Amino acid sequence: MIYHCIRFTLKPGVTEDEKTAGLARMAEHSTAIPVIKARVVGPDFGGEFEYGAVTVLEDIEDYEQYMNHPAHLEMDRTGLPLIDRFVSYDVTDDPDPEIGAKIADVHRRRFENVPDVAELVAGLNEYSGSAAPGPHSRG
Repeated sequence: MIYHCIRFTLKPGVTEDEKTAGLARMAEHSTAIPVIKARVVGPDFGGEFEYGAVTVLEDIEDYEQYMNHPAHLEMDRTGLPLIDRFVSYDVTDDPDPEIGAKIADVHRRRFENVPDVAELVAGLNEYSGSAAPGPHSRG
């Protein structure tokens, strides 16, 4: 299993309506993307971020399908412009010693094939973790 985790803080000036609508769209992913085994979206406690989400996927093939699913790409396109700081990371019990490189490769191909999402990511104030474009996280 792969647990894809994100934590984020919204930009100053994001309205309550924008925040509510964005979080609702994120929660809807669990029914819109069939490969999701479980998902939670909500306030992030115990750190410096406002919100977070955890998405559970069976394996690297499901992970790639999730990252490139039209509903996920649409969420990126509507949600990333509202985000100031973002971090992603993955926790897995997959015994493959190359799983980290495979996860990074999913993101590399996604950014190459979906340049508008890569641009949105590049425009964030701070972005680090497993989904960060380029060879190193920044933040």
